[in-house]
Amino acid sequence: MEVQFTPETEKRLADLATQSGRRTEDLVEDAVAGYLDEGARVRVILDSRYDEMKSGRVKLTPGDEVEAYFRQKSADRSGQ
Repeated sequence: MEVQFTPETEKRLADLATQSGRRTEDLVEDAVAGYLDEGARVRVILDSRYDEMKSGRVKLTPGDEVEAYFRQKSADRSGQ
C-alpha cells in the first residue's frame, strides 16, 4: 500500500526518523498500528456502555439535567 503525505508531514517523519534512528516506514507502521489498536479499545468500551444502557444497568441522565448541573457549577465558581 502506498500512502501520500503533505511535504510538511514528510519532513516531520524524516526528522523523527533521523532523531530516533528508525526507518520512516517503521514509524508510520507503528503509528497506524497504535491508531487501530486504540480504535478497537474504544469500540469495546462503547459496545460495553451501550449494552449497560440497553439492559438498564446504568441510569441515564437527561441532557437538560446535565446542562443545569454544569451551569450551576459554573455559577458557583463565579460567585453568583
